[in-house]
Order: sequence, then structure tokens, then C-alpha cells
Amino acid sequence: MNILAIGDVVNESGLRFLRKKLRGLQRLTGADFTVVNGENAAGTGILPRQADEMLDAGADVVTLGNHAFRRKEILPYLDDCGRILRPLNLAPQTPGRGWVLLETSAGPVMVVNLIGRCGMDFGPDNPFLAVDRLLKEGKPPFVLVDFHAEATSEKLAMAFHLDGRVSALWGTHTHVQTSDGGVFPKGTGYITDLGMTGPAVSVLGVKPEQSVRMFLGDPYAPFSGADGSAKLECAVFTLDDETGLCTEVQALRIEE
Repeated sequence: MNILAIGDVVNESGLRFLRKKLRGLQRLTGADFTVVNGENAAGTGILPRQADEMLDAGADVVTLGNHAFRRKEILPYLDDCGRILRPLNLAPQTPGRGWVLLETSAGPVMVVNLIGRCGMDFGPDNPFLAVDRLLKEGKPPFVLVDFHAEATSEKLAMAFHLDGRVSALWGTHTHVQTSDGGVFPKGTGYITDLGMTGPAVSVLGVKPEQSVRMFLGDPYAPFSGADGSAKLECAVFTLDDETGLCTEVQALRIEE
């Protein structure tokens, strides 16, 4: 079974590029199941229309992160749509769900969305304990985890914590694809960060000149998405159909 995991979709340019390229990418990689992180589709947050477009473009599940509730329009959608996830370890009274179990031709697949605590400006529950509680309730052979976290150490520690218990774990949030994709000792596929889907010439999707002005100390201004060519960064996890564990990880980048 081949799992395609796509890095944070940033702004409308990222969404347009995803719609344009996803079906072809799925054919190229032989993807049986696709997970897209969409939490920056509206710059910060995601709109219901944008989530629908990702699902229509071929995503099986859309995951979110620290901007999950930034757009008020998405709040009822999170309860109504079973294929969009907010992080599991956010407060239990928040809208939506942190995991989903879907039937596929290869068997049931569980997708879990977690958020890290290092460097985040709010206090979610401990993601290590939250995922432990979930997995103790029982799990199918295929379990996929999107860990939306700032610190590479927290992502790596989670991978070792879950090694052999989940099929694949990938990091999102930092928008820079890492070169450490591989299989952990007990069979969990891993990459520290998938990267992003959006403007290729940008600072994490933002216009470079605006980002530079911010670091120079100029007054705050809302971020503006960069223009020009786009890129799509992702990883493919090849899973053994019998054990559910990973045999290969390949990071990919498409630019135009």
C-alpha cells in the first residue's frame, strides 16, 4: 500500500497547484491513500470551500494544526465533515475530531492528527499521552500520524515513541522539507517535515520582501502570499500489506 502525504498547502496559489497536480502525482506514485495538510490554505486557517476543493482534488483526509480554528467559518464544518481533522490533543470541547478510521481496498486506515507543545503559544494536552490513550483502544494494521510541531527533537522523539506501533509518522508546520526520510528500526516510516505546497520563491509562502521587513523590525502587517511559480512537497510511504509497517520512504518535490 502506498501512502501519499502532502505538506502544508499555503494560500490560494498552493491550493491551485494541488488541484492541478494531485491526480497526476497519485498516478505517478501509485498512491492508494492521500493525506493533505491544509491548515494554511487561507493564509492562516482554512475555509470550508478550500477543504472541499482539497477533497475533490483527491485528498482522502485533510489534516490541520495550530491554525485549525483561525477561521470561524470552519468551526461547524469540522463537526459535519468526517474527513477533516484538527489535532487530537487540543481541548476536548473544541469542534471536530482528532482521528478518523476509513475503509480502503487494502483494509481500514486510521489517520491521527497531533500537535506539538515545544514553541507553540498555547498549551495543548501532551501529544505522547494522547496518542497512547487512543492506540490502547485498539487499532487497525494501517495507522498514519501527522505530527504538526515546531521542534525537530519533539518530532523525532515521537517517532521513536511510536516506532513499530504506527505505519508512518510525518512532521508538518515548518514548511521546509527535510532530508531524513526513512524507516525506523521497528518499522515505522518517518520524515521530520514534508515541506509545503505553495509559492516556490517565498519565505514559507510569504512574500520575501515582507518577511525581510518583519525581521528588520518594521511594524506588523498581515502576511501576504507570494506570487509566481509554485511547488508541491510530499513523501510516499510504502507499507507492507500484511504487517502494516513501512518498507520505504521517498520524499518528492514538484515545481513549475
